[in-house]
Amino acid sequence: MLISALHVTDFAGFRGVGSAAHLWLFSKPHVHQCVTSDFLNFASFPGVITQPPSCPASTMGKKSRVKTQKSGSGASAVVSPKEMMNLISELLQKCSSAAPSAGKEWEEYIQIRGLVEKIRKKQKGMSVVFEGTREDYFPELMSWAQENGASCDGFTIANFGSEGFGLQATRDIKAEELFLWIPRKMLMTVESAQNSVLGSLYSQDRILQAMGNVTLALHLLCERANSASFWLPYIRSLPQEYDTPLYYQQEEVQLLLGTQAVQDVLNQYKNTARQYAYFYKLVQTHPAASKLPLKDSFTFDDYRWSVSSVMTRQNQIPTEDGSRVTLALIPLWDMCNHTNGLITTGYNLEDDRCECVALQDYKENEQIYIFYGTRSNAEFVIHNGFFFQDNSHDRVKIKLGVSKSERLYAMKAEVLARAGIPASCVFALHCNEPPISAQLLAFLRVFCMTEEELKDYLLGDHAINKIFTLGNSEFPVSWENEIKLWTFLETRAALLLKTYKTTSEEDRSMLEKPDLSLHSRVAIQLRLAEKQILEKAWASGRAKRLNFQKKQEEGAPLPRYEESDIALLENTNADAKLPIILRKLEEVEDGQGIQMDEHTHLLNGEKVVYGMDMEANGEPVHNETQEKVSKDIQSPSDSIGSLNQKSQREVSDISDGRTEENPKENSE
Repeated sequence: MLISALHVTDFAGFRGVGSAAHLWLFSKPHVHQCVTSDFLNFASFPGVITQPPSCPASTMGKKSRVKTQKSGSGASAVVSPKEMMNLISELLQKCSSAAPSAGKEWEEYIQIRGLVEKIRKKQKGMSVVFEGTREDYFPELMSWAQENGASCDGFTIANFGSEGFGLQATRDIKAEELFLWIPRKMLMTVESAQNSVLGSLYSQDRILQAMGNVTLALHLLCERANSASFWLPYIRSLPQEYDTPLYYQQEEVQLLLGTQAVQDVLNQYKNTARQYAYFYKLVQTHPAASKLPLKDSFTFDDYRWSVSSVMTRQNQIPTEDGSRVTLALIPLWDMCNHTNGLITTGYNLEDDRCECVALQDYKENEQIYIFYGTRSNAEFVIHNGFFFQDNSHDRVKIKLGVSKSERLYAMKAEVLARAGIPASCVFALHCNEPPISAQLLAFLRVFCMTEEELKDYLLGDHAINKIFTLGNSEFPVSWENEIKLWTFLETRAALLLKTYKTTSEEDRSMLEKPDLSLHSRVAIQLRLAEKQILEKAWASGRAKRLNFQKKQEEGAPLPRYEESDIALLENTNADAKLPIILRKLEEVEDGQGIQMDEHTHLLNGEKVVYGMDMEANGEPVHNETQEKVSKDIQSPSDSIGSLNQKSQREVSDISDGRTEENPKENSE
C-alpha cells in the first residue's frame, strides 16, 4: 500500500522487519497522495505567485559568472545574462498563462518546447557531467554504503540488459529474509535540504516549503555541484539521462496523441518548464540564493535531470519522531527493478532505517526485484520511464457522472450517496476480468435505473439493505437494468476505441520494426495497452448484454435478496467482500500534478487520473467541445456498426483534457 500524509499503511503480515509498532510500509517511488506530490503544478497552489519575489536592484543587475562544465555536446556559446533572462521570462510567462482551449494543448506544447530548445541551445556545454560512465562509480557507492551502516553482503550491482542495472544476489536469499537496510543518515531528505546550503532559500520561498519534491530536486543539484558532498558517491551512480517523457523527441511524444496519457505528458513538460523558469529567476535574483552553486550554472538540462531523478526515486518515509511523513531519496535500494508481487519494503523507526525483505526465494546470481505498487502502465511510463509488459494492475481511467439536467438526477444522486459514491466520479476499466469493479457496477446500475426502481431503493421494503447489493453481481436490479448497463459499457468502450488514430493491428505492425527508437516503442506499447483494455471491456460488455437478454427472453426468475442471505456481503469479485459503503473507491486515485513527482519510486516506486471527461449520458462535465467520431476500428465492428450518430457525438475528443481534477475524487 502507499503511505500518504494522512495515514500509515497496514503492516499486518509483514514479517522480518523490526517491530510492528515502528514499521512503515511503502511502495517504490510514486508519491502523489499529499500536497507535496504536486511536483510541477505550483501555479495552482493557493496564494502562490508565478514570479519570484522582488529583490534589491543591486542584485538584479549583478553580472553572474558562467561556469562551463565538461559536456559531450561541445563548448557553449557566450550568452549575456540579460539575453538569457529575457528568454527565461518569456518561458515563464508562456507556461503561466491560462490553460489553452480544448484541442489546443498540442499547439501550446509545441510553442513551449520551441522556447525550451532555444534556451537549451544557448546553454549547450554548460551542464555538469561526470567523467566516465555510471558503472564506474558503483564500487564507490557500495563502499560508501557499507561504511555508513548499510547492508551490502548479499548482493552486488549488475547490468541486466533491457532492464538496465539492478541488484544481483551473491548468495541464496530466502523469501521474507531481511537482506537490505539503509540508515537515515544516507538518505537525501527534505530535512537534509533544510540543513544544507539550500536552507536559507527554503525558509523564504513558499514553493519549496509546499513542495518537498521540488526541494529534493534542487537539493540534488546543489549537492552534485559540491565536490565535498557527503552524497557524491550516490549522486555519481545515478543515470546521466532518463527515459521519462521529458526526454522524448517531439515526434515520439506525438505518438501518444489520442491516448489516455497524453494530457499528463504535455502537462508534465509544461510544468517542468515553468518551474525551471521560476527557479532560474529566483536563483539569479534572490539574496538568499547568492551562495548557491546554481548561481553560476543552472541549465534546463540540469533541472530536467534532477526532476527525473526525484520523480523516479522519491519516497515517503516517516520523520525521526514518526509524527509525519517526509520525502527522501534512498541510495542503493533504489537500484531494485520492478516485478509483480507485494510490498516488501518498510521503515523501521526503532532502528531508524529503511528495510527490505526478499519478495521471493532468490538463487545466487539471480536479479532481486521489488514491487513498486499497483500502478498502471501510463503511470510507469510517465513517472518511471518504462513500460511493464506483464502489468496485472494496468487500467484505463474513465470519468462518469449523472447529468444535473436529468429529470431523475436528485433521486440517482441520493441512491449513489447512500452507497458512498459521488454522482460524478473517476472509475477504472481494468485489464483483468471482470473489467469493472463493484463500485463501477453499482454506479452503472443506479445510472440506468428507472424512476420506479429508484423509488424502490429509496423508499421500498428493505431499501437500506438493498443498497448493500448494488455492487454485488449476484443481485441484479432487473434484467432490463443489467441489459442497459452492459450496453452502455459496450457502447462507451467502442466509442473510445474509435478516437485512436491507429488500430491495434497497426500498432502491432509498428512494434515489429527493428529501427524503432526505445521511446517510440514505449509510446506505442502504451497506446496498444490502452486499446487492449478497452477491447476487453467491449467484449465483456457484449457478452454480459447477450447473457442477460437471453435470461430476459427465457423469463428466468430474478435472484431476490433475502435478509438472511449470507451472500449479501459477498460477490464473485475478490474486491467486493464488503458493502460498498464500507469500502473506499479504489479506482478513484486522485493524482494530478506531478507531473513529476508523482509517480515516483514511493519506497517501492504520483498519480495521475486518466479518463474521459463526460457525464455518463454523454454530456460533458466541463463543457468541452464534442466532436463526432467517424474513424472505424477493426474490432469490435459488429457493435460499432449499429451505433447511431447521436451515440457517436457522445464522445469528447480524448486529447482534450484527459486528466481529471474532480474535488469529489477519493484516494486509495
